[in-house]
Amino acid sequence: MQIQYLFVFYMITALHNLQIISDGNIVPGKAILISGAQITDIVDEQSIPADSKKIDLNGSFLAPGLIDLQIYGSGGKLFAGTPEVDALERMESDLMNQGTVGFFATIGTNTNDIVEKGIESAKIYRERCKGNFWGVHLEGPYLNPIKKGAHPEKYIKKGTLAEVQRWIEMADGVVKMMTIAPELQDQEVIDYLHDHGVIISSGHSNASYQQGKSFLNNPIPAVTHLFNAMPQMHHREPGYIPAIFEEKPYTSIVADGIHVDFAMVRLAKRELGDKLFLITDAVTAATEGTYQHQLKGDRYVMPDGTLSGSCLTMLQAAANCVNHVGIGLAEAINMASLYPAQLAKMDKKGKVVAGFDADLIVFNDAFEVQGTVFKGNYLTNPA
Repeated sequence: MQIQYLFVFYMITALHNLQIISDGNIVPGKAILISGAQITDIVDEQSIPADSKKIDLNGSFLAPGLIDLQIYGSGGKLFAGTPEVDALERMESDLMNQGTVGFFATIGTNTNDIVEKGIESAKIYRERCKGNFWGVHLEGPYLNPIKKGAHPEKYIKKGTLAEVQRWIEMADGVVKMMTIAPELQDQEVIDYLHDHGVIISSGHSNASYQQGKSFLNNPIPAVTHLFNAMPQMHHREPGYIPAIFEEKPYTSIVADGIHVDFAMVRLAKRELGDKLFLITDAVTAATEGTYQHQLKGDRYVMPDGTLSGSCLTMLQAAANCVNHVGIGLAEAINMASLYPAQLAKMDKKGKVVAGFDADLIVFNDAFEVQGTVFKGNYLTNPA
């Protein structure tokens, strides 16, 4: 039998006249060489291969593409409320234009029917997605009703092993993350999720300091939207937050100045360092279903006035960290790319280095997206 070998040769693309942001540093005067969907080298401008396709980025910043592990919908299509394939498609396109190269579409506490429709839609869309849709984040329904926030109490419940098994088996790997209140769950539920590779995040929790110390990183590696929907610190009853600061799990935060004051983002950064990462927690307006988000000025609220999701993009969240918190630009980009990539175990995302995926964001010094590089292809921002 004759064996035939197929060799695929890619033209080298050279991105130049840029400032690289990667792994806490900003480096000018370099060029990024891309072949296929990977970064192959970083060279001096004068060392760009003569036969490469050169793209001039006009002095813009080039950084790892951003990653949002908690977003509910975009552009008038709320996946969390009407979990259809069209909503996922809209999110993918909108987020690609925003420089977000990976996201978890999130479903909040809802009926079993909505959760299961969301899982099925995600499985269908997975087969044809562009590739920045990574899977589903279930925020609930296994939360603590004492800290329900905008989640409807009538759908909040304790998890059962039978139900968790059914959802995870049905999902066939598309459920990537679950936010739960660990203090109310049986250990067998937590162990099952952990053993099946689901990222377990503690959120909408009323855990005590001692409870938090017992389950954070043992085995729960993450916390959902720090300070929101959790007990406040008190000098005689320290509560959950000091346990988070001490155990240092990966911890998300909504850095919009509305859900969390910027002074508290600054405190969280001092305490958590490279474990604090950004999410948008973004929603879109909806007039039907469980979550009828209404835009009131600079925020979304439920019909009863309860603060709900944010209006953020990931780049806006990073900009807020720079402009209002005092975090350096390179570190703010880490919070929006590298750290969520590490939590999601996407080990070829989050840095601009040889061997990593060529999934990148291009933006100017006014934090305006100029384009997105995805799978090695440069997509200019249609705006």
